[in-house]
Amino acid sequence: MAVATPPSWTTGTAPNSFAALPAGRLGTLGGRLMRLLNRAQQREIAHLLGPLTGLDVLEVGPGPGVLLGLLGRTARHVTAVEPSREMRALAIRAHAGAIADGRLEVRAGAAAATGLPDASVDVVVSVNTVAIWPDLDAGVEELRRVLRPGGWLILSWHGGERPSRASRPLLLREELLQRIEDALRARFPDVRRTATRRCTVFEARDTAG
Repeated sequence: MAVATPPSWTTGTAPNSFAALPAGRLGTLGGRLMRLLNRAQQREIAHLLGPLTGLDVLEVGPGPGVLLGLLGRTARHVTAVEPSREMRALAIRAHAGAIADGRLEVRAGAAAATGLPDASVDVVVSVNTVAIWPDLDAGVEELRRVLRPGGWLILSWHGGERPSRASRPLLLREELLQRIEDALRARFPDVRRTATRRCTVFEARDTAG
């Protein structure tokens, strides 16, 4: 018996199997389309992060792996946790060389269940996944757990100063954006919300360390 996909905390309905939580042949097609449609957002977040020299990074929900490649250019090691089997396959295929070299790992997992040890990464980043998590608080709690002292969490969602036409139906109401900010403030001493051209970005830092 197939396991039902849990509803997202923002909508109360299960994410679709095309682009939100890709599954099957349709999901693979959706993942390939995401490579094109979300590339600009991924680049903006990579620019925001800057060089990650000597740092261990976790990406939650990498999809087909566009940002993974950008993170892997400077990070010491990148781990990706992805609940979609189809997206894991695309990401692994795209980064086979880095995986073989031991610089990158793609594994099954989700925001609330990364499978990583406590305090094991310096940076956690997730682009366009936070609104489809089943449990916002459980996800933030887990990502706080795996961060080292002084760590940095970046959660990004569609929006920004000039959202694309394709992303406009996905924009979150202010009350939902505020819920994300509140969940972060309950666990991190330093939280801010900013905007790039295409992204609404939440940054949380543990100032200890």
